[in-house]
Amino acid sequence: MSDKQKVGFIGVGLMGHGMAKNILEKGYPLQVMGNRNRKPVDDLVGRGATEATSPKAMAESCDVVHLCVTSSVQVEDLCRREDGLLAGAHDGLIVIDCSTADPTSTMALVEEFRAKGATMIDAPLGMTPKEAQTGELNTFVGSDDATLAKVRPILETWAKNITHMGAVGTGHKAKLINNFLALGYNALYAEAYTACRKAGVDLEKFRELITAGGINAGLFQRMSNYIIDGDPEAHLFTLNNCLKDIKYFGQLADSANMAAPMTGAAKTYYHLAVAQGGGEEHMPMLTDYVSVASGAEKTVRKG
Repeated sequence: MSDKQKVGFIGVGLMGHGMAKNILEKGYPLQVMGNRNRKPVDDLVGRGATEATSPKAMAESCDVVHLCVTSSVQVEDLCRREDGLLAGAHDGLIVIDCSTADPTSTMALVEEFRAKGATMIDAPLGMTPKEAQTGELNTFVGSDDATLAKVRPILETWAKNITHMGAVGTGHKAKLINNFLALGYNALYAEAYTACRKAGVDLEKFRELITAGGINAGLFQRMSNYIIDGDPEAHLFTLNNCLKDIKYFGQLADSANMAAPMTGAAKTYYHLAVAQGGGEEHMPMLTDYVSVASGAEKTVRKG
């Protein structure tokens, strides 16, 4: 019988599957719940996980439950529905929200779990599904010290860098600011490469000069791998999620009573892409919508 905490994981998609796999491989008893795609659930069950029948059942039988879903809408549903986590919450339960979420929603749920004797903390993610598979993600944790100490060994199964941002809620705030930077840069790259196409600047030579200069970045290289090389898997994060995250950042900026004109400019591009049916395409493909809107050609994709 394992003396390790019993861990639950809801949301075993692009990021969650790798995280759950690493938890399981490090010897933690694991329960999982999926969503639309059976393949990752079946894979994890084949590796030794069990499948929970409901969030309530998972909460009742686990010590720690991870949530790794799309937004606060899904988090709230999984927590508050009739067979949700709150219905099964018990003294000592710790819920770790790894989603990119609205901090206002997070804080309301924190109080609801506290009333049940349970604790909710936030540990949103940085990096990509590749690092999720290898256990080398970044995480931005909002938690009290004692709770973080209890779950740190679990976080270490899937995270290489664990940054304790402060009290609960600060992890989600930091994540939104982090994603604002990534999404803002992505919009800049889309516009810059469109300018290359319209002005007759060779795309490969442009990549070479940026690569050799001070503004080179890993994100620029991944975007370029799609824009120039046509790799459709260069950065697997949907434009629907991009739009959701930049909206959440705008709400954070509003709540902080700050002007955020850069947010509005970037958000317009993501709205443009999603409104034209591109919501399930990925971040680098924003360039296609920006280019077409300017009368330039789209990227020719591999495959």
